[in-house]
Amino acid sequence: MSPPAASTANGSNGSNSNPEFTSIPTAHNPHVRSSNPYAPVGDFLSNVSKFKIIESTLREGEQFANAFFDTETKIAIARALDNFGADYIELTSPAASEQSRLDCLKICSLGLKRSKILTHIRCHMDDARIAVESGVHGVDVVIGTSSVLMEHSHGKDIAYIKKTAIEVIEFVKSKGLEVRFSSEDSFRSNLVDLLSIYSEVDKVGVNRVGIADTVGCATPRQVYDLVRTLRGVVSCDIECHFHDDTGCAIANAYCALEAGATHIDTSVLGIGERNGITTLGGLMARMITADREYVVNKYNLKALKDIENLVARAVEVNIPFNNPITGFCAFTHKAGIHAKAILNNPSTYEILNPADFGLSRYVHFASRLTGWNAIKSRCEQLGMQMTDTQYKECTAKIKALADIRKLAVDDTDSIIHAFHANLHGEAQPLMEGLSAEEQEMLDLEGKKAVNEGAANGEVATKKRKVTA
Repeated sequence: MSPPAASTANGSNGSNSNPEFTSIPTAHNPHVRSSNPYAPVGDFLSNVSKFKIIESTLREGEQFANAFFDTETKIAIARALDNFGADYIELTSPAASEQSRLDCLKICSLGLKRSKILTHIRCHMDDARIAVESGVHGVDVVIGTSSVLMEHSHGKDIAYIKKTAIEVIEFVKSKGLEVRFSSEDSFRSNLVDLLSIYSEVDKVGVNRVGIADTVGCATPRQVYDLVRTLRGVVSCDIECHFHDDTGCAIANAYCALEAGATHIDTSVLGIGERNGITTLGGLMARMITADREYVVNKYNLKALKDIENLVARAVEVNIPFNNPITGFCAFTHKAGIHAKAILNNPSTYEILNPADFGLSRYVHFASRLTGWNAIKSRCEQLGMQMTDTQYKECTAKIKALADIRKLAVDDTDSIIHAFHANLHGEAQPLMEGLSAEEQEMLDLEGKKAVNEGAANGEVATKKRKVTA
């Protein structure tokens, strides 16, 4: 008799609850660390190995169309981000509403262990006076600097922006708090005006200046050029905020760090105004490939999945299937040649190690693309031993049926169990309820496998009666 079927539970792979994905044990050897011939030459201005995260789910994320965070939800997200190790957590301005002010006070009173609390305000003394009384560690000041925002948003000129920025910065600093000044719509602003403002605020001791790609128009090359230029103008830290309207937010964040930026704004799942900003998980995926030790030692990566699930529930969205790291198929391999290599050495087709994030890798074997190495591994997982020829014959039957119908894991396991039982004289149909066409397909594949075995001199296989 065949041994009982092993559980086909999926374990944990992001939000994977799809019964067609099942884990197969793979080699536990660490990913190979090899040199990359295309890696950039080291740059002393690069901060790829010493960056900080300003996590803005509770500020930028609150601007997401589907977001409504009550106080308890904000507290849960703040605690989760602190557990993750976010350097800073940015909150909505306490001047935005009375509830925003109360939530700011509440979160600042939590006594978080790892994250400093910031709030984000307009470049206006009225906002600054409220912000410094909210218990935050620092204040992020912003004002639009592009011609379109100066004309159609706040109606102020560059002279006013400089004067007010200096006034607000000096006031916040007098209260012993960190302060950042950021231009809004930086990449559509006049470069001379932009650098002039940054130079002035740097002279009065601002902790950071910020660059914001407010409409998501910047390319990685433009980001690198502006940050590198700014790095030569100011001595303070440089923070960058990238919207994802054109899909460049993660790449732009990485290029900013290469050019000398020190801080990157993120949000969980990238939620924010329109289609959001640099995703926390996506940035972690990008940065761990650049300096694994820094990222692994600094951030609690195994908490990432729970944080994303928390925020996804709060804003009533699903985690995208192609989400970096936690998408349900992020570490799932399907093609036969991929599966074979992954089973031998995971680094062949993975740049990220799922174990770093507390996740598992998967081989999807219930398909027409499967290979016999994947079926062999599944048989071993189910406690069934066969010859390589028999594994290949079983695989041929699975692939034949998968050509005419979609297979679930249980379907494939049923074929494997029946095939194995037939080898031991227990005549069983490979699957119940097959149509005449499906039965004929399996019969043909069985005969084909026997003939191929005979051609290879595998007499034992030819002598055995094949039961379809």
